[in-house]
Amino acid sequence: MNYHILSYAIYTAMTLALTVWVAKTLFNNGRIFLVDIFHGSEQLADSVNKLLIVGFYLINIGYAIYTLKIIGDVQNIQAVIETLSIKLGGIILILGSMHFFNLFVFFRLRIRAKNDAVVRG
Repeated sequence: MNYHILSYAIYTAMTLALTVWVAKTLFNNGRIFLVDIFHGSEQLADSVNKLLIVGFYLINIGYAIYTLKIIGDVQNIQAVIETLSIKLGGIILILGSMHFFNLFVFFRLRIRAKNDAVVRG
């Protein structure tokens, strides 16, 4: 059995599944922040939300493909699991980092929007 191919297949499937799950979660739950940031303009918030998701997919899937190559020998199931744990752990850390970065940006924009509303009000 070719354990490299098995590792690639599992890594790709799990990475895509994780990326889609996180993207859907961010898309659904980020909308309320964007509507608030854009002073109730749902159309603008939805448009920006869709653009953010496209960027999220491009970065995550691009990074996953970029790091697809497995360095070293994968000669048994134990090596497959160890290799996948390192590679998937890296993807999960990147997804988590992007999530917290998005939250940081949303909260900064929200604070700015609230300050602008006070100045205008």
